[in-house]
Amino acid sequence: MTRDEIGNREEDMIIDDPKPKIQNPDEFNVHYLRIYYGNLFPYSDIHKWLSYGHDGKHPGCDEFYFGRREFSFTLENDVYLRYKSFKNASAMEDAIKSNFPYKIDIGAVYSVDPDKRHAYAQSGTNVFTPVERELVFDIDITDYDDVRYCCSGADVCSNCWPLMTVAIKVIDTSLREDFGFKHILWVFSGRRGVHCWVCDPKARRLTNEQRSAVAEYFRVYKGNENNAKKVDLMGHSLHPFLARSYVDYLKNFFEGELQATQSLFSSKEKYEKILEMISDEDIQSELRGKWENSARSSLSEEATSLLRWEQLKKMLQSKKQKALSLRTCIEEIVFTFTYPRIDLEVSKQMNHLLKAPFCVHPKTGRVCVPIDPNNCDEFDPMAVPTLSQLIEEINSGGFRMDVDGDDSDRSLLGKSIKFFRSSFLEPLLKSCKEQIEKSYKTKIEKTKDSFSW
Repeated sequence: MTRDEIGNREEDMIIDDPKPKIQNPDEFNVHYLRIYYGNLFPYSDIHKWLSYGHDGKHPGCDEFYFGRREFSFTLENDVYLRYKSFKNASAMEDAIKSNFPYKIDIGAVYSVDPDKRHAYAQSGTNVFTPVERELVFDIDITDYDDVRYCCSGADVCSNCWPLMTVAIKVIDTSLREDFGFKHILWVFSGRRGVHCWVCDPKARRLTNEQRSAVAEYFRVYKGNENNAKKVDLMGHSLHPFLARSYVDYLKNFFEGELQATQSLFSSKEKYEKILEMISDEDIQSELRGKWENSARSSLSEEATSLLRWEQLKKMLQSKKQKALSLRTCIEEIVFTFTYPRIDLEVSKQMNHLLKAPFCVHPKTGRVCVPIDPNNCDEFDPMAVPTLSQLIEEINSGGFRMDVDGDDSDRSLLGKSIKFFRSSFLEPLLKSCKEQIEKSYKTKIEKTKDSFSW
């Protein structure tokens, strides 16, 4: 058992108690975690997903495929177990139930069983290398701290969560329309962000170089806390992807919901950040003077903010012929506040680990449930079931523990599992099995041809 430093330290104590009483309903409690892993965690669904049709029932299956997948467990006192692998769903279930990990991460599919990598190293055969992995994206609300005024750090509320909603819309649309991907899973991180898993065969087989190219395609936000201007949309017109994102999602969100909740121009501290994004100092000075003179207006913060935004747009549009840098200034301001801030490094490497769906976040006790990208406006992170709520539901006897029961879609977690199965897993497995059958037939035909005279 190895101990490594990990980014988010998650501490608690494991105490055996088969049926604990709920004293603090919002508390993450390892007693509850034992019950959750024992009764509610969807082992079979996770296994089917990560097997991609290689279930051993078809002669064209790779029966060792799932066994080459890396898992990692974070246990009590920051004990970190990496390169775990399991022969089948039962072995995975047994390991999780016996360890009760605070966190489960999923890694790549390797050329050999990760659990036996040392045996291959000792033999002098350097064959342990990642060969397949979903294309993943990680977006965290903390990366928006310079443009949200309601919360900061790990805190999130209904006013700033829509930034995550817009990120899902922009990235999901591009992955489907620009890259042609179909099998995409969005998952709530359990606390302050979202994860995306692109599971199409061509996505899983991308090289690190190709993954980097996809990640860079989405790079727009290039600044840091020391740069006044964090987005630079060079050229006379926007790239078609950026233009679509701006027209379909970003512009209306910025001028509507974001202005209403954040009042981006309501105070000098706020509007100075925006004025600094304008390269023309004369325009900066003129707008600043106008806004300082109207500082005691009777308008509400939201109305004041909207008025000043219209004034800024009108002035920039009238001066845009003055300099090339002013032509996209309005768009640059909108992109700075609303465009997805992806952790690109997560997407670039095949061996990068990402938290498994249906884990429980130890800081919030909330389950990492899937998000429907077609209805992401309706997703409320504060309404996601907590561990204690799930255990209370079980103890109340209102629903069966078995998520496969007839009442599963009416239980707290059942709706999420039903969505995972019907909208993501079933279409994915249908496609995978068709591909396995096609590859098998091609292989048989080639074999026949090799014996033909």
